[in-house]
Amino acid sequence: MTAAIGWASSVILILTIAKQVHKQWHDRTSAGVSVWLFIGQLAASAGFTIYSLLVHNWVFVVTNAIMVLNGLLGYGITVRQKRRAARDGVDSAA
Repeated sequence: MTAAIGWASSVILILTIAKQVHKQWHDRTSAGVSVWLFIGQLAASAGFTIYSLLVHNWVFVVTNAIMVLNGLLGYGITVRQKRRAARDGVDSAA
């Protein structure tokens, strides 16, 4: 039962964050999204992945490894969209 709670929580977290990244990609805007959000997420998720490996907690290893990938994708989308907005003279903070 304990593992089931962990895996269910993992799925909820991953889907929630993935939905935000998908929305940014689909809407073609990262207005109001700071790149620091993804930098912080990447740092925390990488650290938690290493920690989870060291304590052999596979729920958190998998969850945080996926969150690293999600953070990289979100960061890439955000940077690309903000550069495009700056190049096109669009206010990316709107």
